[in-house]
Amino acid sequence: MFIALAVFCLSALYAQRDPINVNIIIDSSSSLSNVKEGVGSWLSSRLDELLVAGDRVTIWSAAAQARVIYSGTVSGAEEKEAVKSAVRDIVPSGYTSDLSGALREAASRQGAGGYSYTLLISVSADSLSSLITGPNGNLLRYSRVEDFSSWRALVVGLNIDSRVRTSAAAFLNN
Repeated sequence: MFIALAVFCLSALYAQRDPINVNIIIDSSSSLSNVKEGVGSWLSSRLDELLVAGDRVTIWSAAAQARVIYSGTVSGAEEKEAVKSAVRDIVPSGYTSDLSGALREAASRQGAGGYSYTLLISVSADSLSSLITGPNGNLLRYSRVEDFSSWRALVVGLNIDSRVRTSAAAFLNN
């Protein structure tokens, strides 16, 4: 009983948060073919938990070149379904994935105001490795990784370093 009450209260608080920018970057190389159903199912349930009215969602399909395949604001169930549909409609192609380009573009879109949540789905070890060792590897400095059998979900804190510095300076000046 206590657990049910705690879950209800926490979910009510979570749903009342201010709208955020949600970036979803999906490795759309041919490696996605083997795990697309599992990624889609996991992402669908994650989006049901995460998205609230007012959230601004951008989805990148990162194949040989990263491109935005969906951009919109959630106002209800119809928009949540459009986000899920955009993910389901991804067609895996090629042997490389421009995760770096998608992450760089997502970081450049972050304005001074508001918060963002960036979820990167990596299905190719080569793509993730080239991102980590490349010039944009610093964008993964603040991330949480969830491992699955053949893919990974990374929650990336884009531009969080500047927010931490600003908050620390404000705190120290008080």
